[in-house]
Amino acid sequence: MRAEGETVRSSRLADWLGVSRPTVTVALRRMLRHNLVLVNTRKEIELTERGETEAATIVRRHRVMERWLTDVLGLDWIEADEEAARLEHSVSEAVEQRLWESLGRPQTCPHGNPIPGHAELRPDERRLAELDEGDAVKVQRISEVAEREAPALLRYLLDREIVPGAPVRVLEVDDVGRTLRLELPGGEVTLSTDTATRVWAVPA
Repeated sequence: MRAEGETVRSSRLADWLGVSRPTVTVALRRMLRHNLVLVNTRKEIELTERGETEAATIVRRHRVMERWLTDVLGLDWIEADEEAARLEHSVSEAVEQRLWESLGRPQTCPHGNPIPGHAELRPDERRLAELDEGDAVKVQRISEVAEREAPALLRYLLDREIVPGAPVRVLEVDDVGRTLRLELPGGEVTLSTDTATRVWAVPA
């Protein structure tokens, strides 16, 4: 959520995780006791230094597992994400490191999100929804929020080959209809502005 520029609050966490607010409250209390998070005066949740380290470890393992599941086992984006969530807590650091090396030391997960410790977000990223008519870009990554909240969106983007590395040119921006018409190698695609906010791109 933070990588998407979202403010992290308990109610938003509950929506994102698909659990009740009391469940999030209980978990946050436990994390506070273990010095993993802080809650500021605006009720915003922030990771402590220890929390950052622990979070990076889990995310890194998840994204390495996703790469193995897609690149080696041939699972699609959605299956890989679900299976990686099951495996990430049972794989040792040594196995994770060997897997990463055997995969050719990838920098990102299959959706283009950087693997912590191996890559960072690019400062020149922009959402497709922020582009203007005539802009030519390359898809960089798919929103992690979309990955969690809308697996059907992942399928939609994959079927239309809106994937990391794909070249895109904006043909039309319809501010009234709130759509973007895009040119891709496979043809033209029209996306809603909402969907276009879930895809990040960099200059071609």
